[in-house]
Amino acid sequence: MKLDMGRAWNEGTAMIGANRQMVTIVAGMFFFLPYLAMALLMPQVLQGQTEMMGDPADAQAAVDALFALYAKNWWAFLLVAVAQIIGTLALLVLLSDTARPTVGEALERGARGFLSYIGAQLLFAIGLGLLIGVPAALALASGSQAAFVLVIALAIVVGIYCAVKISLVGPAIAIDGLLNPVAILARSWRLTKGNSFRLAMFYLLLIVAIAVVAIVVTLVFGLVFAALGSEIETIGNGVVASLVNAVVTVIFLAVLAAVHRQLAGSASGQAGVTFE
Repeated sequence: MKLDMGRAWNEGTAMIGANRQMVTIVAGMFFFLPYLAMALLMPQVLQGQTEMMGDPADAQAAVDALFALYAKNWWAFLLVAVAQIIGTLALLVLLSDTARPTVGEALERGARGFLSYIGAQLLFAIGLGLLIGVPAALALASGSQAAFVLVIALAIVVGIYCAVKISLVGPAIAIDGLLNPVAILARSWRLTKGNSFRLAMFYLLLIVAIAVVAIVVTLVFGLVFAALGSEIETIGNGVVASLVNAVVTVIFLAVLAAVHRQLAGSASGQAGVTFE
């Protein structure tokens, strides 16, 4: 079955509309509030992300400052990451389950799938690291700059391809109920079979469109807040950035749920298949 991008978008937005109250609660708890807390308590994060898009010299300084900040406050970022993984899975449950589970039930399923999500991502990272790292090391050891550049270029293509192939890991856990990391990766790989290029283009268009809107909104409100004083600017920019983060997350997860629903309609429920 070929992916219908227009249908995926329409179904995704319909999912949000049909579950907007519960989706708003979970998105607020797990994406808006944690990001707002970081923006207000650690405004360097927001400032650093902005500076990285500017002058290269300032960008390098911002990267160094962010690394130092992450190293100092790793525990806070770890807690936020855990919360957002659980929130991601819970949102996928709320968006896709026609049985209309409660927020508590969705969060319970999200927490149950947390370790499976981590396991699948680690397994993928190890596999991709070996797939790319070994040829890159051999090319580097050969002393041939051309060979190394070629391997890196191929690695980027392979990395993007594999990222698209496992893009339905979240839905495989939250919607299909799979908990075995190998079965989860196999399910995502199978569902995307024959649609890898379409999915890559769909994700690219979606990311570009959302990024443009997010940047415009952030810049417009940023100019307004800047004129009202530094304290209001910090709070205002934090609220806007957190709201944008939550909205973007909900939209992207709704699209993933819709893509999963569409592709799963013609796929077998069995997870044990040969990779494409």
